[in-house]
Amino acid sequence: MADDVQTPKLRGALRGIPVYKAGKIPDTSAFKLSSNENPYPPLPGVLAAVQKSAESFNRYPDMGVAALTAELAEHFGVPAEHIATGTGSVGVAQQLLQATSGPGDEVIYAWRSFEAYPIITQISGATSIKVPLTPDEHHDLDAMAAAVTDRTRLIFVCNPNNPTGVAISKDDLVRFLDRVPSDVLVVIDEAYREFVRDDSSPDGLELYRDRPNVAVLRTFSKAYGLAGLRIGFAVAHEPVAAALRQTAVPFGVNSLAQVAAIESLRAEKPLLERCEALVQERTRVIEGLRAQGWTVPESQANFVWLRLGERTVEFAAMAEVSGIVVRPFAGEGVRVTIGEVEANDILLRVAGEFRE
Repeated sequence: MADDVQTPKLRGALRGIPVYKAGKIPDTSAFKLSSNENPYPPLPGVLAAVQKSAESFNRYPDMGVAALTAELAEHFGVPAEHIATGTGSVGVAQQLLQATSGPGDEVIYAWRSFEAYPIITQISGATSIKVPLTPDEHHDLDAMAAAVTDRTRLIFVCNPNNPTGVAISKDDLVRFLDRVPSDVLVVIDEAYREFVRDDSSPDGLELYRDRPNVAVLRTFSKAYGLAGLRIGFAVAHEPVAAALRQTAVPFGVNSLAQVAAIESLRAEKPLLERCEALVQERTRVIEGLRAQGWTVPESQANFVWLRLGERTVEFAAMAEVSGIVVRPFAGEGVRVTIGEVEANDILLRVAGEFRE
């Protein structure tokens, strides 16, 4: 090949994009507590429905996701026209950026928060405005409101926040929303909503109903245990929901995922019983860590956060040797999913030994 042959030109916005770091896959002898997955296997009824649907996966799925959209509309009491689906809530989040933001625009979110936010923002060509968390791991909503400019197009509010697990109160969130201009879209990311037990934390769907600039993200990956099928959805007013459908990848939500999501909604009672069991384990783990002397935020998600600073990687390595894989954020802390009782016991043992 001649020396003067150039490679294809790619968008400059792709340079320096941070890599999304999926939870490390452990060997077969270790517990994976790095990806906030639901540790329970699929419910028998959901699995049977998916197996039946698999008999026809030689056919394209319904591109409009009509059956699931109707089920969601009835389940949550919202118009079907206000629902848009995608490949997990992160897929829908990327559609939101495609619909709202480009070069010269700004996207605001807390930091640290969900690690996909800076990635999908940079891909869109927009500029990230990262607002540091408060010292006690909460969103600094006053600082986020003050960061809004005439270039702001979208604000992500992760509630409860990933990776800290801290939830925002309804009063604080309402005051924040009242300060945001009506032409700026506020996305309330509620991937962990089903694990919230703090009565002061709002249901985003209640806030969206009379606020056209509010959209709510939900997912079937966490509480519903469909992480491997990649399906999430947004509830938003028109024209936001219509824009999401315009930016969706055609046939992006596969037929197995649609069937599994519908069956999971219909089997919500046993699924939420599993969530309650995880919440009880979360309480046990937090109490155990605090008894050892750790400062642990009051998580409302299915994970706990330990701020370890420079000792983060050291803790993660010690945990892996002991049989659990956690999610380290180098120089900051580790996020540990609430998993099987045995895995949680290992975490408590490792944490105790680490403090010694």
